[in-house]
Amino acid sequence: MKILFASPEIVPFAKTGGLADVSGALPKALEKLGEDVTVIMPKYRTVDDKKFGLEYTGKNIQVPISNRIEEAKIYKGYINSGARGKGQGASKDIPIYFIDKKEYYDRQYLYGTPQGDYPDNAERFIYFDRAILETCKTIGLKPDIIHCNDWQTGMVPVYLKTLYKDDLFFKDTSTLFTVHNLGYQGLFWHLDMHLTNLGWDIFSPDGIEFYGKMNILKGGLVYSDAITTVSKTYSQEIQTKEYGCGLDGVLRKRKDDLYGVINGIDYEEWNPATDKYLSAKYLKENLSGKWDCKKDLLNIYGLKASKEVPVLSVISRLADQKGFDLIAEIMDDLMKLDVQFILLGTGEDKYHKLFEDIGKKYPSKAGIKIGFDNALSHKIEAGADMFLMSSRYEPCGLNQLYSLKYGTIPIVRGTGGLNDTIENYNPVRRNGNGFKFTEYSSMTLLSTIKTALDLYRDKSEWNRLMINAMGEDFSWNHSAKEYVELYRKVINKRIKNKF
Repeated sequence: MKILFASPEIVPFAKTGGLADVSGALPKALEKLGEDVTVIMPKYRTVDDKKFGLEYTGKNIQVPISNRIEEAKIYKGYINSGARGKGQGASKDIPIYFIDKKEYYDRQYLYGTPQGDYPDNAERFIYFDRAILETCKTIGLKPDIIHCNDWQTGMVPVYLKTLYKDDLFFKDTSTLFTVHNLGYQGLFWHLDMHLTNLGWDIFSPDGIEFYGKMNILKGGLVYSDAITTVSKTYSQEIQTKEYGCGLDGVLRKRKDDLYGVINGIDYEEWNPATDKYLSAKYLKENLSGKWDCKKDLLNIYGLKASKEVPVLSVISRLADQKGFDLIAEIMDDLMKLDVQFILLGTGEDKYHKLFEDIGKKYPSKAGIKIGFDNALSHKIEAGADMFLMSSRYEPCGLNQLYSLKYGTIPIVRGTGGLNDTIENYNPVRRNGNGFKFTEYSSMTLLSTIKTALDLYRDKSEWNRLMINAMGEDFSWNHSAKEYVELYRKVINKRIKNKF
C-alpha cells in the first residue's frame, strides 16, 4: 500500500507532545512491515536544512486560500526506518516532505506562545491541509490511504469528499483520521469559513459547524473513511458526555467506523540497555546501572541521592488535563514523607508558577525544571523510581510506557490508555506492573502513592515489580499490524462501494 502519513509535528523535526513521538515511530514500523510510506509536515523554524539534510525539490505548489493563491516550496528529507540498514537515500529511508511557507510556519513556537494560540491558526492549517493534496499532485504521489493526525489535518478528508471528489488523481485514495486528544479541536469563528473555499452547505450540524463555530477536528470525524484513537478505553470514553468534549454524538453516530489502537513506543530510542543519554546502561537481568542513573539525575537537580529515598517524577505538558490540581493539593503532605519529587515540563503559566514555588519551598526535596529537554527526559525515566500520571483523561499516554521499560514504576489514574496499559501489582501473585487508582481525588492519589512507598521498602518485592515492568512489550510492531489491517479494511470498503 502507498501510505501518506500527515502530521503537524514529527520527531525529530518538531515536537510539542506525544503526537510527535507517534508520528516519528509509526511510519518506521509500517515500513518494516513492507508498506510504502511517505510522510508530510509543515517546515517550521526548528526544521533546519543542514541539521536534517533537507533539500529543496525545485518544485513549488500554488495553494488557494480564501480569494487568493499562496505559493509554497516543497522540501524533502528522509527518516531512517532501520529496516534495511543505515545510510542516506530513498532506497533505505522513508521520504518526508515539508511545506515551506515562511509566513505561516517560520515562528518560535508551533501553535502559539505560552500566552495563547496564534490568531491565524485556522489559516495556517487549512492551508497545510490543502497543500498536502497539492503536493501529492505535484510530486506524483497517488496514496492508497492518507493517514491524518489530529485537528491540524482535519480538512484533508473534507477536501477529498468535496473540492477534490471528482479529481481522478485521488479516485483511489481513502482516509483514516486519528484523534490523539479530543480536547484539542481547532475551533474557530464562522467568519473563517472563507479560508476553506468551501460552500456554506458544509457549515451545518452534519458538517463542520459546532455551536456556531467552525470545528476542523469535527471535519475529520465526519468526512474520513475511518477513525482511530490511541487506546481502546479512550475510544469508548469519547462516546460519552463526560469525555466526548461535545462531539460524543458525532462519535456515537460513527461508532462502527471508530477503532482504538494503543500507541507503541520506539525501543531503539527508549531502552536503558542502549540509551545514549544515560550515565550507565542496565537490563532487567542486571539493574545495578539504575542506581548510577539515579545519582546522575539527582546531581543535575542539586538533590542528595539515597537508595532508601524514592524519587517520584513527572515529565509532562503542564495543562489542566494532566491532573496537576491533585498534585498541588497533596504536595505539602507528600513532602512530609521520605520522598523526593522531580518535574520537567512546560505549558500554562499558572503551573509554571505553582511548581517554581514548590521548588523554592522545598529546595532539598523537590527539583523543578520548566522547559523541554529531551536528554533530561531520558535521564528522568532512568533515574527516578516512580512516575506519576494523575490525568483527568489520557487518550493513551507514552511516558507510562517509557517508564515501564526503564523500571520506573508508573502510578496512574485508570483512564484511557493508562487503564489499558497499567495493571495494579499484586504482591501475592507477584503480577502487575504498577499502581492504579480510579477516583479523581487528591486523597486517592496520595493513598496510592503511600501504597507504592510501602512496597518500595521491600526491596525483593520492588525488584520483582521492576522486572515485571521491564518485561512488558509495547513496541510498535503489534500496533502497526493493527493499522495495516485497518488500512486494508478501509481500502476494500472503498473498492466495494465503487461497485
